Amino acid sequence: MVVIGYEKILELIKKTPPLMENLKEKNIQPSGVDIRAKCIYRLKNGGFIGIKERRTPNVENVCNEIGKKFTLEPNEFVLVETVEKVNMPKDLMATILPRSSLFRCGVTLYTAVVDPGFQGTLTFGMKNLSKFPFEIEIGSRIGQIVFREVKDNVKLYNGKYQGGKVT
Repeated sequence: MVVIGYEKILELIKKTPPLMENLKEKNIQPSGVDIRAKCIYRLKNGGFIGIKERRTPNVENVCNEIGKKFTLEPNEFVLVETVEKVNMPKDLMATILPRSSLFRCGVTLYTAVVDPGFQGTLTFGMKNLSKFPFEIEIGSRIGQIVFREVKDNVKLYNGKYQGGKVT
């Protein structure tokens, strides 16, 4: 699969609708765009994934003020919503990777594919795998979204999280 590079990303963010909104141009990297934490949510209960139904946990927004710090305790898991919004065209998909600074602190992201046709902010999991508390500042860069070409796509995302819904 072809990874979309810096020049093509710049071109796509200048289109209507732009590939990404609320980004800082300096966060465009050679093969992706650094994405920032906007909100952190704690899970309030369990969930269920079945064959015909699913129930995602209720969440509590615990930190959403740019510049405010949040402490992720050892072994704690939270959901993170991005500042950036994506408008995925029919010929691109994306993956989110953690920045190396995160795993150097013992923290990882749990991410999924961003399908063609998805529009909205992104939500993914973050877990502190270390035995030490980890502090994160809202607005900081924590991941990188990497865009790849999709050939012959005729089906666009039309799922539960369209529009950037957290749960």
